[in-house]
Amino acid sequence: MGRVEAADIAATYSGEIKAYTESKTGSELPKLVAFLANDDKAAVMYARWTEKACTRDGIIYELRKVERVDLEASVIEANNDPTVHGILVYYPVFGGPIDDYLRDVISVTKDVEGLNHRYRYALYHNVRTLDEHRGAKCVLPCTPLACVKIIETLGAYDTSRPVGQRLGGRTAVVVNRSEVVGRPLAAMLANDGAQVFSIDVTGMLLYTAGSVAGTIRVEETQVTQDEAYKRADIVISGVPAKGFSIPAAKLKPGVIAVNISQFQNFGDGVAELGTYVPAVGKVTIAMLERNLLRLHANFHDAKAASLAKLWGRWGVAAATLALGIVVAVGRRRGAIM
Repeated sequence: MGRVEAADIAATYSGEIKAYTESKTGSELPKLVAFLANDDKAAVMYARWTEKACTRDGIIYELRKVERVDLEASVIEANNDPTVHGILVYYPVFGGPIDDYLRDVISVTKDVEGLNHRYRYALYHNVRTLDEHRGAKCVLPCTPLACVKIIETLGAYDTSRPVGQRLGGRTAVVVNRSEVVGRPLAAMLANDGAQVFSIDVTGMLLYTAGSVAGTIRVEETQVTQDEAYKRADIVISGVPAKGFSIPAAKLKPGVIAVNISQFQNFGDGVAELGTYVPAVGKVTIAMLERNLLRLHANFHDAKAASLAKLWGRWGVAAATLALGIVVAVGRRRGAIM
């Protein structure tokens, strides 16, 4: 119980990231190109943190500042550049549907944020691999994934249970239902067995795993927000407003409270009541790095290119066997798979 800093959790991933990059040299090193097309202070700070983490962990990081009207063409150019292994855009750019469109412009082979429509579809249907890409494992959105890793680290998951049931019996509240954070997070927690109350300005919905494998059941609920808070083992809040605050008195003892807003969404006393994580940014960047390494291993590593040739020459069975051998070797070397 008490206050837990994101930096301490993020540090646990640095070793595995370095193990991967240290096994590469020169042009083999993973390269992340980030685009900044705004002067948003939070985006600028995120860019600085990302550069610092990548430099520390052996990842090539290149920040490209562009005008927002030139962003789409710049992303397409990076899509077609074989020396670029991951693409990141710092939002907001235009805001709303145009930004959603720009997320879809990024190639599925380079989308470190996992917000291309192909990855989002896979998330909401609990599909873990891309069959059209030789069964490559999907990447997940960075901030939702960071939240999952944080609550895993804090002991919320029962690892004695099968995957998909490790949050069974747990209740979570997610205050945010955006397409980039809140809704995918609610789906991920429901996929892991939790009962999830999803709150936004329009009200509250209940997310649970669907009766058909790979689906999420979404229901209206008569449970009040105060009742949901009192039931919750986990409360994650991302309301972008200074005036919003969840008082400690509304939460139950032992709660895990995670703030994903740039403003503090929890009142005084939460750290004394349970476990409080006041920010997740550094874990988000660690997940971004891990996603880059997964994309690099899936689509850009020299071994992966060799497998693509095998695929065409020998057929599915031979390529699948070869992929299994490479994955096994990679795991022994500490690679991210």
